[in-house]
Amino acid sequence: MTSLQAVASTRLYRMIADQIAARIKAGDFPAGGRLPAERELAEQLQVSRASVREALIALEIQGYVEVRVGTGVFVCPAREDGQYRETREAPPEANGVEATDIGPFDLLETRLLIEPECAALAAQKASPAQIAAIRAAHEGMSLTESPSIHDRAFHGAIAAACGNAALAAAISHIWHLSTLSPVFHRLEEHFVTTKVWIEAQKEHERILAAIVDRDPIRARHAMHDHLVGILARLREDFGSVGMR
Repeated sequence: MTSLQAVASTRLYRMIADQIAARIKAGDFPAGGRLPAERELAEQLQVSRASVREALIALEIQGYVEVRVGTGVFVCPAREDGQYRETREAPPEANGVEATDIGPFDLLETRLLIEPECAALAAQKASPAQIAAIRAAHEGMSLTESPSIHDRAFHGAIAAACGNAALAAAISHIWHLSTLSPVFHRLEEHFVTTKVWIEAQKEHERILAAIVDRDPIRARHAMHDHLVGILARLREDFGSVGMR
């Protein structure tokens, strides 16, 4: 009996990246030229701008394009053998584990579904020691030395304080997937600047204050606003964001 072949599940952004890459190889987008704006690409492809954003970052990792924040996305020249210089690199916390191709916006939107409720539960159920841990994670956040590590510690402390082990484990897993995503890592490199971390720190302050005050409604809204802010900052146009 002939066995069936496994069906691959290809992410939408990968399909978009493959289509743009094919057009680059065909010369439709010449080397050194700027690609059409994200909005135009999204309209042509009938997809969301978030999916186009992820596709462009994937193409940068593969060496097809160069992202110049504040200017746009430019096509890279092929090597003499006709191939492109791949710049894929493991995210800093991957530790040799195979990278994930789940898109960063899927991961952030999932966090948006569950972390606000987690913050509300933490405001109701956190012990004094757990609140102290959340506060310590917030106060320990450095804007110059590995702020992403402190950011994860802050959100992790809130998850640990929610009183629901399954919810805390789910949030931990989503964060882990984010650390294994080369596209997420590269997106942060382009858009998460010191200015962005300052905004995040202010948003963390509001979340902490609501949890300390045992106000679940405020905590839920503060976490929601924080995650919406992250999504908005990562969706800034490549060509309109000020240079670092």
